[in-house]
Amino acid sequence: MQSNLPLEGKTIILTGTSKTTTIIDDITALGGQAVIAPLIETCELIDRNDDERLEVARQFDWLIFTSQNAVDAFASKMQRFNLSTENFQVKIASIGSKTTSALENLGFHVSFMPSIFSADVFVQEFPSVVGSNSTCLFIRGEKAKQTLKEGLPFKLEEWTVYETIERHDQKLVIMDCIRRNSDVTVIFASPSAVDVYAKDVASVIGWETARLAAIGHITEAAILNHGAIVDVMPSVYTMQAVIEEITKVGERK
Repeated sequence: MQSNLPLEGKTIILTGTSKTTTIIDDITALGGQAVIAPLIETCELIDRNDDERLEVARQFDWLIFTSQNAVDAFASKMQRFNLSTENFQVKIASIGSKTTSALENLGFHVSFMPSIFSADVFVQEFPSVVGSNSTCLFIRGEKAKQTLKEGLPFKLEEWTVYETIERHDQKLVIMDCIRRNSDVTVIFASPSAVDVYAKDVASVIGWETARLAAIGHITEAAILNHGAIVDVMPSVYTMQAVIEEITKVGERK
């Protein structure tokens, strides 16, 4: 008899920043055990010229956001200098449902999202929307890839608003969880988290001791580059989609 709880008996380790904890209730409702073990955190980069940078940002035709972390850092700067979305008469481009939700919660209207939540697809689809004469500013994190900068057929200005910090305090939590449970899936949402896991965990107990799930093909590539196998990879690059895929996976042998 099939269980009505498709994640029953499964343990899911979330390695992303604290923002990934919003999925815990969904995992629990499906019968799974969620373990929070962030391998990275993000921190806003504050500069004495942030007020001037915000003023310049207001002059662009488009602002581009590819992560919720960038939205949060940008929002902090807006708040610090008493700016609201009404002060920005710009169009907004976004990658990812979480990024878009964060922007809309601020009061921005998102005018463009790629058909697949990927920078590779963004650089293919965005030029036909923006045209050749518009000015664009990419609000990014320090570890953002050069995909947009190199892939768009026009000059792209950039503003780095947050940094990614590695966390090495979770390795014992993760290893103990994997050793104590028979069916463990580790979810990665960024190459940065993959790299920390490789150094702190896989170097000790190997990659094959847990099922590996990736959100996004860039994260998938980071796992493959370490010589590991990606067991779960949803076609839609969201946390909800990867959880749905895990529910379809049989018991780990």
